[in-house]
Parts: sequence; structure tokens; C-alpha cells
Amino acid sequence: MNQEKTSRHPGEIMPASGIYECDCGGGHHWSTDVKGHRFPPLSAGCSGESWALQKSAHPENYLG
Repeated sequence: MNQEKTSRHPGEIMPASGIYECDCGGGHHWSTDVKGHRFPPLSAGCSGESWALQKSAHPENYLG
């Protein structure tokens, strides 16, 4: 698996706890999620395809 991957798709396992934003560019679809859980689906009508970490909850433990 690519350790430098910066975006994750709905259903993938989260590599780090934190606040994620969808890639639609609207800056309005946020998800606060926990390491080990699966990413939720994007909102209905959202043109995005993936989630990107905006702020890690534990940056000292994030491995990428």
C-alpha cells in the first residue's frame, strides 16, 4: 500500500484519527473520524470522490 497516499475513498480504513474534508472543493463536507474505522460515504449530491486529512487528532502518531 502506498504510504504517501493523501486521499481515501469511502469504505477504506482510516489510517489516522482526525478531521477529513471531501475533495469537491466546496470546503463544506467534513467528517471527524477515528483511526481504524471506515470512511463514511460522501453526502448525497456531493461531486467529490474521496476524503483528505485536514487536521490530525494525534499528529505525533500519524504514519501517513
